[in-house]
Amino acid sequence: MIMTQERSFLKALSQLQALCRLVEQRAGEQVRVDEMERELFASLLAIGRTLLEAFVVAQGDGDAGEEVERDGRRLRRSDEPHARRYLSIFGELRISRFVYAIRAGQKVEHAPLDVQLGLPEGEFSYVLEDWLQRLCVQQSFGEAVASLHAWLGVTPSERAAEEMNRRVAADAEAFQLSQAPPAGEPDAEILVATADGKGVPMRRPLEERVRGSHPRRGKGEKANKKQMAYVGAVYSIEPFVRSADDVVDDVLRRARTETRPRPQHKQVWAEMTRDHEGDDGAGVTGRMRTFVEMAVACHTRDPDRRRKLVCLMDGERALWEMAGEWLPRAIGILDLFHVLERLWLAAYCFHPERSPAAAEFVSHRLRMLLEGKVGYVIGGLRRLCDQPSLTGAKRKTLNAVITYYDNNRAHMHYDEYLAAGYPIGSGVAEGACRHLVKDRLEQTGMRWTINGSQPMLHLRAIHINDCWRPYLSFHIHAEQARLYGHIAA
Repeated sequence: MIMTQERSFLKALSQLQALCRLVEQRAGEQVRVDEMERELFASLLAIGRTLLEAFVVAQGDGDAGEEVERDGRRLRRSDEPHARRYLSIFGELRISRFVYAIRAGQKVEHAPLDVQLGLPEGEFSYVLEDWLQRLCVQQSFGEAVASLHAWLGVTPSERAAEEMNRRVAADAEAFQLSQAPPAGEPDAEILVATADGKGVPMRRPLEERVRGSHPRRGKGEKANKKQMAYVGAVYSIEPFVRSADDVVDDVLRRARTETRPRPQHKQVWAEMTRDHEGDDGAGVTGRMRTFVEMAVACHTRDPDRRRKLVCLMDGERALWEMAGEWLPRAIGILDLFHVLERLWLAAYCFHPERSPAAAEFVSHRLRMLLEGKVGYVIGGLRRLCDQPSLTGAKRKTLNAVITYYDNNRAHMHYDEYLAAGYPIGSGVAEGACRHLVKDRLEQTGMRWTINGSQPMLHLRAIHINDCWRPYLSFHIHAEQARLYGHIAA
């Protein structure tokens, strides 16, 4: 073993000397610096592989004697060493070691060298998993694999990258439950919880994809089905007192206030409904999971309930029902931009699009809403419904706007919210839906299964929350404990 390690060191030294000679030779040639840089990097990877191999060889061959006792059973050593593939950032290694089983030909139950080296469950090193999954959470699996190959020369398959994504995400929920409050968060801020939904294009079940004599889709049949991913976010923000005129200038005239406070210590999650989740057969919906996570985060960040808790969302009734169950003390606020969107729909029932008259219609009623006159706005719109000139389609649109305001008027006390300095726009949730879900899971041609989309959402949330390194450490320790028990733990 010592001689083998010495030979590895001699090989590495020879590679380094050859590299020095190469640099000396290239210095006298017409070579661009970037070309030299690429040659150096490839050579250094080769040296790294040689030294890593020397390190592995120095650990021995895992021979712990003819028999070992594990969990009350006696295991016998294999007659010959077994080789194991290990794909590192430097390239592939073949690790030869003795393994133990009840008898020859049966399942390997113990490999002392695997424990000593802390080898991962799969073939890929933890460093390679780290680097590849950093790419996978931001681009397609194919693009990520191609990027890694261009940099390191290693070539995991797309399928291997997908399986790795699911394996790396296995401890995401446990990690979330273990998290402490964000460091350095002040006590005097407003705590905001916000949620929204975003559809994920799903792969159709096999029985739906097999069409027999009807290969074409039927009339009105879509190419894919979508399933909702519910995105939640919790953040802190300083109070920002404004008047109705300030907000009208902001949202209609784009006169944004430069002193507006920014969200701090933002945490995001995304959950989908999964099958077979409860022992009693009842699944836990993605919507419920999201609100449970938000409720836990709010309690962790404000256990004494000293801050004002605001829940800011659009008008989806199911979301507000969940908020009432899991965030009962929160001050509910209907997102102003959804309110404004419906005001424009009402305006276009009477005035041409982009006309000054439509803008005046919206500006007047928006100011009234911000002044707390929701009832006056609803009553005025109801009176407009009686105009003979209003067509059936436009009357239907106007009635829908009235119903939306009437159903959500309990969360439209904007005069009180502005005086207290609360936020009234859910841009954080909509931005999280776009960045967390759409930018990765809705790329061209993508179709997902639950087993593929949920791990990706977990890892993207961890990456966006700037918890990647802590999570990878948590995951490695958890996997080592599962593989090797108390020895690794």
